[in-house]
Amino acid sequence: MDLIIRNGTIVDGSGLPGYRGDIGIDAGRIVSVGRPLAATDGDHVIDATGRIVAPGFVDPHTHLDAQLLFDPFVYPTIEHGITTVVTGNCSLSMAPVRTEHRDRFSRMFRLIEEMPAAAFDSGVDWRWGESFEGLLDTLASDLAVNVAPLVGHSVLRMYVLGDDSRRPATALELEAMCVALRVCLDAGAVGLSTSFVDIEEDMRPVPCRWADSSELEALCAVLGERGRMLQIVHEFFDAELTVSRVEMLGDLSRRHGIPTTLSPLFHSAASPKSTELVMAAVNREVANGARVWPQVQTRPIDISWTLDQRSIMFLVIPGWWPVLSLPTKAEKLEALTDPETRAMLIAGLEQLAALPGSTMNSASFVIREVVLDKNRHLVGRTVGEAAAERGTSAPDALIDIAVEEDLGTWFMRPNIGHVDAAAVGALLAHPHVHVGASDVGAHVGSFSTYGDIGFLMSQFVRTTGALRIEDAVKKVTSDPCVIWGLEGRGLLREGYAADVVVFDAATIDRGPEIASGDFPGGGTRWIRHSVGIDAVIVNGALTWTSADGYVEGVRAGVVATR
Repeated sequence: MDLIIRNGTIVDGSGLPGYRGDIGIDAGRIVSVGRPLAATDGDHVIDATGRIVAPGFVDPHTHLDAQLLFDPFVYPTIEHGITTVVTGNCSLSMAPVRTEHRDRFSRMFRLIEEMPAAAFDSGVDWRWGESFEGLLDTLASDLAVNVAPLVGHSVLRMYVLGDDSRRPATALELEAMCVALRVCLDAGAVGLSTSFVDIEEDMRPVPCRWADSSELEALCAVLGERGRMLQIVHEFFDAELTVSRVEMLGDLSRRHGIPTTLSPLFHSAASPKSTELVMAAVNREVANGARVWPQVQTRPIDISWTLDQRSIMFLVIPGWWPVLSLPTKAEKLEALTDPETRAMLIAGLEQLAALPGSTMNSASFVIREVVLDKNRHLVGRTVGEAAAERGTSAPDALIDIAVEEDLGTWFMRPNIGHVDAAAVGALLAHPHVHVGASDVGAHVGSFSTYGDIGFLMSQFVRTTGALRIEDAVKKVTSDPCVIWGLEGRGLLREGYAADVVVFDAATIDRGPEIASGDFPGGGTRWIRHSVGIDAVIVNGALTWTSADGYVEGVRAGVVATR
């Protein structure tokens, strides 16, 4: 055998109790599960004594589309035990995109995913041309993780309607979209993604939001021909709208025989009953024969930002987005020091802070990184504390500190939602909830999206006991493979793809958030390394170990839908 994992506790992804045994791997497949194997039977042996041996984890909501093109390991995703990622979420995929639409697509992608322009432009070379099949061929030639790609609804609309995509499609255009979707599905797309919330750079809705209901109906009929997934980003800020989307998905699922998923579902301190309303709707639809899977994030969200770049946080603060969209730092500094503009910005912050139940209070923002030595003592303190020290208001202190540091200060809005661990744990344990919506690869300059599964294991298995470890593993292995139709993955079974993770149940966690400048073109992004994971195997190839990091030259990933 190529590889033997000995003496571990096998948690096979089925939800059944773990047991002591060995795993044998050969030619990329699992060939033995549970039976004792001699060390001499394998070319390489991993001693997993005291460790959990589980199927590789699946992340169903990522935005690694661009990063995969310049980083086949999608650092640091694999070290968190993730062996399969779903890309093309939120109506955006890297194909099919016509040459003349690349600039518009790039601006839309960079805005929604908050990726620095330098990173996208220097890392994405469009070498595959325009087709979805060409994109997947390009990825498959240099890939260390498995990819299950969605095709984006906004991209399909641009491909067929061109720049005139802000209107309903004609009958002929809709037929052309259906043909294009079939081509993408046959090439390896796992389904279609659409969005009801995202915007373009000019603050107008993304192309898919201009579609009428008959368009989504026709595209779902095509998905029904192949039994493929419909993924939507819904109006997660409004419980009643979300319930309507659940009912819409239930109807589409039943009539076309397709799985559906909506992302993300948050437990919010401002509206603690909203998830109860949504899950009641999900329960009704499932009881009536639909497949509707809400995706729930495991982690609280901490948004990090500077005033030198746009962040999704500022979309909801009156007056801020146009200022942060100014093209140069000099123009932003001029606006922030202009008395009239500054008064407008401060009023916007105060207006939101005064709303009932608002968590948007600048006094609670944390100063996480500074440029000047004289401000070093402010790191880790709130803007409110800095304001008291300076004898000014919190909004004034925020702007003053940023300006005096040439907009290099990093601030953080901490712990948005998910403040009730018991409520979130119960939600994650619900049989109809899909653990997902990590957003890994998106918002790279705002918040770290790495370590969701480590946080699931540490917080909701080890600390609160909301899930058994067998249930948690099932939630992130066999469940997503069944939901997304990824056959032959997600279980430690003979004949299955050898995607395996070895980890320590007593220590697995997400590491501390750190600033990294590793993207092409420079710029800061926030990442977390893994804690408690020993080894990650992708299609039988040892790809990462805690001792040695990424194994040089290993590229065992595949397009999982092919």
